[in-house]
Amino acid sequence: MSSVYPVSTAVPALSSLPAPTVLHRLRDETLTPENLAAYNLYLTAGPAGLRVGIADTRRNKFVVLEEYASQTATSFGGQLQALASHHDLLGQSGWNHVRLAVQNRHFTLLPAPLFRAGDEAAYLRLHHPVDAQYETVHAYAHPGQEMVSIFAAEKSLNDWFRATYPTGTLLHQTSALLEGLMHQSDAAAPRRLYLSIGHLEVTIVVIRDKRPEFCNVFAFSSPEDLIYYTILVMQEFQLNPDQDPIIVWGDLMHDSELFTILRKYIRHIKFGNRPFDLGYSYRLNELFEYRFFELYSLHLCE
Repeated sequence: MSSVYPVSTAVPALSSLPAPTVLHRLRDETLTPENLAAYNLYLTAGPAGLRVGIADTRRNKFVVLEEYASQTATSFGGQLQALASHHDLLGQSGWNHVRLAVQNRHFTLLPAPLFRAGDEAAYLRLHHPVDAQYETVHAYAHPGQEMVSIFAAEKSLNDWFRATYPTGTLLHQTSALLEGLMHQSDAAAPRRLYLSIGHLEVTIVVIRDKRPEFCNVFAFSSPEDLIYYTILVMQEFQLNPDQDPIIVWGDLMHDSELFTILRKYIRHIKFGNRPFDLGYSYRLNELFEYRFFELYSLHLCE
C-alpha cells in the first residue's frame, strides 16, 4: 500500500532559512500560553507545507490552526526547525501531548497479529526501498483495530521531533485520516469510498462497518489521473459511480477543475465535515470544513 516518493536530502543551515510564509494563523483569545499542560499540540508535515493545531484538552476544542507554505528545497525537518525558530509556541515544552503526522507515500498497513517489533524496516522494504542514511522507520498501532501502520520519516524530521518532544507520538498522515473516517462512519454502514486530496496526490480509503478495507496514496499530475484512480478503486470494490456516494476532503475548491471532473463522472459526491464530537473556535469558521481533516483527526489518535 505504498509507492516510492523522493526524499529531500538538502538540509540548509538553520540560520540560512527564512521565516516561513504564513497562509493561515487563527487563534482563539482563550489560549493561555503560560499553561501549555492544558493543551495538545498537533503538527503535520508534507509537500503542501506545515500545519499546526492546538486543542484545549479540558474543553475538547481546537483553539489554534496555523498553516505555513512549503519550502520545497528544504527537508521537512529543516522546515520544522525554521518554523520553531520563528514561532512563539512550537518548540516549547510542557504540552499535555504532542503528535506529528508525516505525509508521504512510504507506508504500509499490516494486520496486527503479523507484526513483530523490531522488523519494521523489513516489512516496509517490501513496498519501499528504505534508505537508512536519510530515513527512519516507525510503527503505529491503531487502537481498537487489528492493524499496524509501518512508515518511513525523514531522519532530520525524526531527529528534531525526538530531541524536542521525546514523549511525543510520530505517525503517518494516513493513520490520522483513518482514525477520523472510522470515527465519522456508522456501525453496520455499507461500503463507502472517501477521498483526501493533497498536493498532486490523493489518498483513497474504503470503509465498511467502521473497518477499513483499503487505503492507498496515488500521485496524479492531471484531473484525468485523479478520476482514473478513483473509478479504478470503485470498480475493484464493486461500487457504482452512478449510485454510490463518495465524500471528499482536502485542498480543493468547489469550482476547481478537480472537483468539476469528479462531479462529471460520479453522480453523488459531497464535501466532508470536520470530525464530529469536537469543538472548534469561532476563529476557524472562515475555513472550509472539509479542509485540515487529518490535522483535526490527530485529536482522535492515541
